[in-house]
Amino acid sequence: MKITFVTGNSHKVEEATAICAPRGITIVQNDCGYPELQEDDVALVAAYGAAHAADRLGSAVIVEDTGLYIDSLRGFPGPYAAYVYDTIGNPGILALMRDIDDGVGGNDRSATFRSIVGYCEPGIEPITFEGAVTGRIAYAGVGEGGFGYDPIFEIDGVTLASMGEEKNNVSHRAKSFAKFADWLFGRGEV
Repeated sequence: MKITFVTGNSHKVEEATAICAPRGITIVQNDCGYPELQEDDVALVAAYGAAHAADRLGSAVIVEDTGLYIDSLRGFPGPYAAYVYDTIGNPGILALMRDIDDGVGGNDRSATFRSIVGYCEPGIEPITFEGAVTGRIAYAGVGEGGFGYDPIFEIDGVTLASMGEEKNNVSHRAKSFAKFADWLFGRGEV
């Protein structure tokens, strides 16, 4: 089965393809864009984007939205992760956390990455699939793989950017796309 992934991010398409292709799903990228709802919940953002794109294209689509929630920064940047990355990047996040050390004064570097895949067909309510992974913010960027926050987000001491192919087994996006693919398979679509 083919599914249209509405995104301008080719890295996300590569990850989605690696996760979905073994399940019989072909991912086709469409960079038509959609208005991004300014909302504190990434699930609402993904659902809105999927509904808009499905109606605009007249076909079933998926979108994916990600939030990075850093505990010691009270959940910042949360659903605004892409904007914050484009504005201050990893160096800015690391600068905000320069005085935060694991276990000192109740502060720590723990964080959660959330990925929401929104699926929608024209005229039908969108469905969302969430994947989340808990880790911590590293003290410096490490690794050449991945994109975005991958060099500073660690799971068990290894950044997503350093994991290579293993990332597609443990990441937030791997989990959300796996849930989507399993749901599609359960419907008999694949």
